[in-house]
Amino acid sequence: MNHKAFYIFIFIWGIFLSTAQADKLLIYMDLEQADHLKAYGVAYKALELGYQVEWLLNYRGGSFMTPASQDVARICHLRGVSFTIVGGKGIAQIYKEIEERNMENVLLEKAPSIAIYTPPNKQPWDDAVTLALTYAQIPYTTLWDEEVLMGRLEEFDWLHLHHEDFTGQYGKFYGSYRNALWYKKEVAINQEMAKHLGFSKISELKKAVARAIKDYVARGGFLFSMCSATDAYDIGLAAEGVDIVDTPFDGDPPDPDCQAKLDYSKTFAFTNFKLITNPLVYEFSDIDISPQNGYPARGPLQDSFSLFEFSAKYDPVPTMLTQDHVSVIKGFMGQTTAFRKDLIKKHVIIMAQAVANPNAVKYLHGNFGRGTFTYLGGHDPEDYTHYVYDPPTNLALYKNSPGYRLILNNVLFPAAKKKERKT
Repeated sequence: MNHKAFYIFIFIWGIFLSTAQADKLLIYMDLEQADHLKAYGVAYKALELGYQVEWLLNYRGGSFMTPASQDVARICHLRGVSFTIVGGKGIAQIYKEIEERNMENVLLEKAPSIAIYTPPNKQPWDDAVTLALTYAQIPYTTLWDEEVLMGRLEEFDWLHLHHEDFTGQYGKFYGSYRNALWYKKEVAINQEMAKHLGFSKISELKKAVARAIKDYVARGGFLFSMCSATDAYDIGLAAEGVDIVDTPFDGDPPDPDCQAKLDYSKTFAFTNFKLITNPLVYEFSDIDISPQNGYPARGPLQDSFSLFEFSAKYDPVPTMLTQDHVSVIKGFMGQTTAFRKDLIKKHVIIMAQAVANPNAVKYLHGNFGRGTFTYLGGHDPEDYTHYVYDPPTNLALYKNSPGYRLILNNVLFPAAKKKERKT
């Protein structure tokens, strides 16, 4: 054992010798937490090790409590996560406060298995969620079209979609980047996959993948989407059997009546939206509230959004998904930045909206079948614009990011619910 490891061992052992009566380890998540993002990874690791984790909703920013285990304490120490040991009286006081106030104690029972839908040519600027998972040290598996259509989603509790296009228009980058090498590679890889899987058009492949994901959710899967994978996914569902893409993408023009043929009953979150089929316009529809749709970019503070408060005891799910140490979060853009409130279906729960524009919904959640879907607008919570070619965000500089906390709330959400899927 080297000197550093020895001193860590002595430090941890000293804690437990001095707190012989302690039986809970509290990872507090308020402003006193040194590293909010890695705290989620500690909670996940505790579940992997077989410990039950209590998620104390609205208590000190949504804290986690575990048995007073040397394993968990050591992991906290090594990862720089703040915690304290709580004895019997302290635990009773915490439970009393939770009982008397708008708080709840949710038991997390198992570490969810996580899948990221991502192409093999994923660019470094493409996905904030993989950055969050990697920084928090939460394991995940990547898969793409073939694995989805082969039924591999059934191996996972949670699926993330980020900047993917389920309409077959290659993210609508054609206008600005059609001559870029990475864009040409993306077209070639997608065309090769479509041919391999027996589809004559990319759009038909992507819509088939969208329907497979919908079936996964219906059977009990948890879906979390960000940026353009939110509206592009719903558009792909609504356009089943309808050609909505222009000549540069599939060799022929769209159906002239494609707008009228959309079936909004097939979507998760949005209805009555209007398509933008022009291949030179970097936008899929009028769902999005972004600079490219006429809404001015003013800056992260001016475009901040407010989290809604829910009843922890009666609405634990949206409460879990909105746990944070602040209630107002600085804005961040994406190809899809926010959603028009008047185009959101009535049954969908709105969890956050822009402070300066109440019609701009940033965060929503809903149920479908036995599963759930959650959409978060914007691309990277710590990069307001995050243009193509920008380097990936270094989360070591943003370890207390309120925006990234929303992502990680979604990662732990499936741990709070047991699921039995039917085939």
